[in-house]
Amino acid sequence: MPTKPLLKPLDNPPMSRAREARRELLERISDFIMKHDLNVTGANLAAIGTALSGTNVALGEALAQREIAREPIDQRWLDTVMRLDPETGKRMNELEQLMDKMEYALMRFAQTAKSAQDETCEHRGALGAQIERMKTTGDPNAGNRDVSRVIDLSRAVLDRLSEAESAMERSQAETDKLRSSLAEARIEADVDHLTRLPNRRSFERQLIAASQKVDQDGAKLCVAFCDVDNFKMVNDRHGHDAGDRVLVAIAGTLNDHACNDCFVARHGGEEFVLLLHDVDLEGAWRKLDAVRRAQGLKRMVNRETGKSFGKITFSGGIAQVQGAHDARDALARADAALYQAKREGRDRICTG
Repeated sequence: MPTKPLLKPLDNPPMSRAREARRELLERISDFIMKHDLNVTGANLAAIGTALSGTNVALGEALAQREIAREPIDQRWLDTVMRLDPETGKRMNELEQLMDKMEYALMRFAQTAKSAQDETCEHRGALGAQIERMKTTGDPNAGNRDVSRVIDLSRAVLDRLSEAESAMERSQAETDKLRSSLAEARIEADVDHLTRLPNRRSFERQLIAASQKVDQDGAKLCVAFCDVDNFKMVNDRHGHDAGDRVLVAIAGTLNDHACNDCFVARHGGEEFVLLLHDVDLEGAWRKLDAVRRAQGLKRMVNRETGKSFGKITFSGGIAQVQGAHDARDALARADAALYQAKREGRDRICTG
């Protein structure tokens, strides 16, 4: 009589269910991107994937609330949400610490190589002098054949020391080159390649340092976001190359009006960010509004077609930073103020 199996066979093996779950997640991510017309980038895929999979609960809730409120989930909003993620600063600090450790290790290796090279050179000199003395004086109690063998062996050791010294010299030169390349990479990593302004990475460090100074010295600090108005229309009408030139021009306007108490950076896309030192909210508004008016007076022409870009303006939002604990909240307030400026008709500065 056949026996019944103790366990009922699974309809779908575990691996099949896992593959099915991955396929469903990929479909949800794809549908989400197409629905909201978002860019297919690694950052977007990672953010949306963690939100839809439940890995990033806060982002998932933010997306759900946005959809329930029937508010747009566009690229700028998604960039803002990711920018305000407190983990961003933590990851950047970890990267800085890693680069510091790498630079320190290269420095210690260079010091060790130089010390070993000096010591080898000293030994080589002493051994060479000893060989010369043996050749001229010799040992009357030893046969010439034994003396020759000692000299030959010593010369072989001398040759190996010379090779080791040359190898260490090359290693030191390569290490110096690596240290120089690392220093250049750190500088280049802080610069936006299009506008040559400091980039978001550089801004994050400046924000941390400046907000800590508010705590320590009671200094005044404001943060501002500026966003080029109707930039998509510029790209659509004149092309992306022309759009890039507009961004460079806006960067130039902001940078020309910046001074020692104002740090300007490109934050991404058509958005710029400023740190205004030693001014309160009203003073920061006056400064940024003066820059806005100066930009509004300029007339730009597409040099390839001769057609005017029209009036190129930007909107801005400002908030005051109360200290290191308030830095992220101040970014959110400035961003909300920028949204307000856009809603009220653009080409204006609002405070938050």
